[in-house]
Amino acid sequence: MTVRRVVPNLQSENPERNGEFYGLLGFEEVMNHGWITTLASPSNPTAQVSVMTEDATAPVHPDLSVEVDDVDAVYEAVRKSGAEIVHPLQDEEWGVRRFFVRDPDGRVVNVLGHR
Repeated sequence: MTVRRVVPNLQSENPERNGEFYGLLGFEEVMNHGWITTLASPSNPTAQVSVMTEDATAPVHPDLSVEVDDVDAVYEAVRKSGAEIVHPLQDEEWGVRRFFVRDPDGRVVNVLGHR
Protein backbone atom coordinates (compact mmCIF):
# COMPACT_ATOMS: atom_id res chain seq x y z
CA MET A 1 0.00 0.00 0.00
CA THR A 2 1.17 3.50 -0.83
CA VAL A 3 0.04 6.66 0.93
CA ARG A 4 -0.42 9.40 -1.67
CA ARG A 5 -1.25 12.31 0.65
CA VAL A 6 -2.51 13.21 4.11
CA VAL A 7 -4.86 16.18 4.49
CA PRO A 8 -6.09 17.72 7.77
CA ASN A 9 -9.84 18.43 7.70
CA LEU A 10 -10.67 21.61 9.60
CA GLN A 11 -14.27 22.10 10.70
CA SER A 12 -15.58 25.60 10.15
CA GLU A 13 -18.83 27.51 10.00
CA ASN A 14 -17.14 29.91 7.55
CA PRO A 15 -14.94 28.07 5.02
CA GLU A 16 -14.62 31.19 2.86
CA ARG A 17 -12.97 33.12 5.70
CA ASN A 18 -10.59 30.21 6.30
CA GLY A 19 -9.82 30.02 2.59
CA GLU A 20 -8.82 33.67 2.63
CA PHE A 21 -6.62 33.10 5.69
CA TYR A 22 -4.84 30.06 4.22
CA GLY A 23 -4.45 32.03 0.99
CA LEU A 24 -2.21 34.37 2.97
CA LEU A 25 0.03 31.34 3.61
CA GLY A 26 0.25 30.53 -0.10
CA PHE A 27 -2.57 28.01 -0.50
CA GLU A 28 -4.96 28.13 -3.46
CA GLU A 29 -8.39 26.53 -3.83
CA VAL A 30 -8.22 23.30 -5.83
CA MET A 31 -11.62 21.78 -4.99
CA ASN A 32 -14.91 23.19 -3.73
CA HIS A 33 -18.02 21.05 -3.23
CA GLY A 34 -19.83 23.67 -1.17
CA TRP A 35 -19.56 21.71 2.07
CA ILE A 36 -15.81 21.06 1.73
CA THR A 37 -13.06 23.14 0.15
CA THR A 38 -9.52 21.88 -0.41
CA LEU A 39 -6.61 24.29 -0.62
CA ALA A 40 -3.18 23.30 -1.95
CA SER A 41 0.26 24.76 -2.37
CA PRO A 42 0.87 25.57 -6.05
CA SER A 43 4.54 24.61 -5.70
CA ASN A 44 3.82 21.38 -3.78
CA PRO A 45 0.31 20.13 -4.72
CA THR A 46 0.21 17.36 -2.11
CA ALA A 47 0.61 19.96 0.67
CA GLN A 48 -3.09 20.51 1.34
CA VAL A 49 -5.66 21.50 3.94
CA SER A 50 -9.43 21.03 3.70
CA VAL A 51 -12.05 23.19 5.39
CA MET A 52 -15.51 21.71 5.84
CA THR A 53 -18.86 22.62 7.34
CA GLU A 54 -20.15 19.05 7.34
CA ASP A 55 -19.68 15.77 5.52
CA ALA A 56 -22.27 15.30 2.80
CA THR A 57 -22.71 11.53 3.16
CA ALA A 58 -21.20 10.50 6.50
CA PRO A 59 -22.53 10.81 10.06
CA VAL A 60 -19.39 12.48 11.47
CA HIS A 61 -16.68 14.95 10.44
CA PRO A 62 -13.34 13.26 9.71
CA ASP A 63 -10.31 14.81 11.42
CA LEU A 64 -8.01 13.97 8.53
CA SER A 65 -8.01 12.26 5.17
CA VAL A 66 -5.48 9.73 3.96
CA GLU A 67 -5.42 8.97 0.24
CA VAL A 68 -4.07 5.50 -0.57
CA ASP A 69 -3.48 3.60 -3.80
CA ASP A 70 -5.68 0.60 -2.83
CA VAL A 71 -8.53 1.59 -0.53
CA ASP A 72 -10.11 -1.88 -0.69
CA ALA A 73 -6.94 -3.55 0.65
CA VAL A 74 -6.64 -0.97 3.42
CA TYR A 75 -10.30 -1.43 4.33
CA GLU A 76 -9.81 -5.18 4.62
CA ALA A 77 -6.70 -4.78 6.80
CA VAL A 78 -8.45 -2.26 9.07
CA ARG A 79 -11.57 -4.42 9.33
CA LYS A 80 -9.50 -7.49 10.26
CA SER A 81 -7.65 -5.48 12.92
CA GLY A 82 -10.89 -4.88 14.78
CA ALA A 83 -10.65 -1.07 14.56
CA GLU A 84 -13.99 0.74 14.65
CA ILE A 85 -15.35 1.43 11.17
CA VAL A 86 -17.32 4.66 11.57
CA HIS A 87 -18.56 4.95 7.97
CA PRO A 88 -18.68 1.97 5.59
CA LEU A 89 -16.66 1.57 2.42
CA GLN A 90 -18.58 3.14 -0.44
CA ASP A 91 -18.25 4.93 -3.75
CA GLU A 92 -19.08 8.64 -3.63
CA GLU A 93 -20.58 10.64 -6.49
CA TRP A 94 -17.55 12.99 -6.56
CA GLY A 95 -15.21 10.23 -7.71
CA VAL A 96 -13.73 8.68 -4.59
CA ARG A 97 -14.14 5.36 -2.80
CA ARG A 98 -13.80 5.80 0.95
CA PHE A 99 -14.48 4.69 4.51
CA PHE A 100 -13.96 6.22 7.95
CA VAL A 101 -12.14 4.52 10.81
CA ARG A 102 -11.53 5.67 14.39
CA ASP A 103 -7.89 5.77 15.52
CA PRO A 104 -6.83 4.61 19.03
CA ASP A 105 -7.29 8.15 20.44
CA GLY A 106 -10.74 8.63 18.94
CA ARG A 107 -9.90 10.70 15.87
CA VAL A 108 -11.86 9.89 12.73
CA VAL A 109 -9.76 9.13 9.65
CA ASN A 110 -11.25 9.31 6.14
CA VAL A 111 -9.37 6.71 4.07
CA LEU A 112 -9.92 7.20 0.36
CA GLY A 113 -8.82 6.38 -3.14
CA HIS A 114 -9.77 8.11 -6.36
CA ARG A 115 -11.70 6.01 -8.85
